[in-house]
Amino acid sequence: MPAVVVSGSGENQEFEGRITLYVTVCVIIAAFGGLMFGYDVGISGGVTSMDDFLKKFFPVVYKKKQHAHENNYCKYDNQSLQLFTSSLYIAALIASFVASKVCSKAGRKPTVQIASIFFLIGVVLTAGGLNIEMIIFGRIFLGFGVGFANQAVPLFLSEIAPTNIRGALNISFQLFITIGILLSNLVNYFTANIHPHGWRISLGIAGIPASMLCVGSILICETPTSLIERHKFEKGRKVLRKIRGVENVDDEFDSIVHACEMARQVKDPFRKLMKPVSRPPLVIAVCLQIFQQFTGINAVMFYAPVLFQTVGFGNDAALLSSVITGLVNVFSTIISIYLVDKAGRRILLLEACVQMLISQVIIGIILFKGLKATGANLSKGEAIFVVVLVCTFVMGFAWSWGPLGWLIPSETFPLETRSVGFAFAVSTNMLFTFVIAQAFLSMLCKMQAGIFFFFAAWIIIMGVFTWFLLPETKGVPVDSMVDKVWKQHWFWRSFVAEDEFRTDVKVV
Repeated sequence: MPAVVVSGSGENQEFEGRITLYVTVCVIIAAFGGLMFGYDVGISGGVTSMDDFLKKFFPVVYKKKQHAHENNYCKYDNQSLQLFTSSLYIAALIASFVASKVCSKAGRKPTVQIASIFFLIGVVLTAGGLNIEMIIFGRIFLGFGVGFANQAVPLFLSEIAPTNIRGALNISFQLFITIGILLSNLVNYFTANIHPHGWRISLGIAGIPASMLCVGSILICETPTSLIERHKFEKGRKVLRKIRGVENVDDEFDSIVHACEMARQVKDPFRKLMKPVSRPPLVIAVCLQIFQQFTGINAVMFYAPVLFQTVGFGNDAALLSSVITGLVNVFSTIISIYLVDKAGRRILLLEACVQMLISQVIIGIILFKGLKATGANLSKGEAIFVVVLVCTFVMGFAWSWGPLGWLIPSETFPLETRSVGFAFAVSTNMLFTFVIAQAFLSMLCKMQAGIFFFFAAWIIIMGVFTWFLLPETKGVPVDSMVDKVWKQHWFWRSFVAEDEFRTDVKVV
């Protein structure tokens, strides 16, 4: 199956190659970095709802949970409990900038290997935790792993994949994140009644994908682009032959060399990124990460068991409801893989805004009317309807803002600012994930049902931004983005100076 690269002049050039078994294996191994991220996202919510875990590390929260007269919305409001979840993301924020340098100087493969080591250390500390400091340090090491993996894996997938399926393979990273969330929900469901160490099993099982990533990262190859960037030309040519499954790779090799040479002329990528000409992809990348978190998705996924307990489900039923939302998440992401190159980016984002807005508003209305601060919970029928609405919300997010929040930044930055630009995207994502994770339970306590209206207001802002400021990038080659997208857009064209972009660079 030939891969196609379109030059800045608009000409198509076909490169020989096919989808090889080796590429498939490399993609699956690398995507385990996403699975670890998803598992860490999902596992904390279930663990923090387990009584054994709360009694050992957060006895104050456990006592509040036992008192029926306590505020329904505030029984889990504790800054230390939230720090257990959110410490991972502030660590990932810091690590992402270091990972950007490692990714450029040492390559994508070593960056993935470092991520796997951080993951293993984090698993040992959290699963074997004896005190709150130990488990929070474990979450910090897991965060370092997330920062390194989220920086390296999407770049690895983009650079190793044949061009004509690059979008689908890039979204496989998000697919593995959703699989990780689903697996964590399943594990929590089965370990919740294993006393007193079910929570240790939940946290310790993360060692399986971490170990697979560690061993697998030895087997995967470095990307040809990374090798050629670091002047390892013959090795780059050899790897290119291996991943394409053909001997004649001269045209693609020459294209990569040319792209790297042009990118090398930019001595300071950070300074280039700060110039007005780089503002369109930078602003869009940062805003997409902020909006992705302010949909409220991570509030739902982090604390789904807690949320479902708040609206009236028992512990087991709450965990089972989380499993259901996890399944919806996975299958909806698969739909995104199918639709993204057919329907386009903007239509998926805009449709999801409507779907998520309706879901959030109705959930808010039901809780506002039916779940008071003290007293009885919702009726069984109302609680089940809330689960259905949460699934509808997750469905919309999973085929739009979830995967496209990572895909669009990966395809809009030119090669010379790609690594540092993507580091900004990753760090912004981690920063606002940290903010939401640290604040959600306190916001739920203070705002009560109003928190859903808060997220609904953000969804309206996201929709307006998408309608007016986010251009369609479906089918536009990376190296033609300036001429075919930014210079044609009513707003962004004012930032693009004619003489500061090169449109003849072939980017692979």
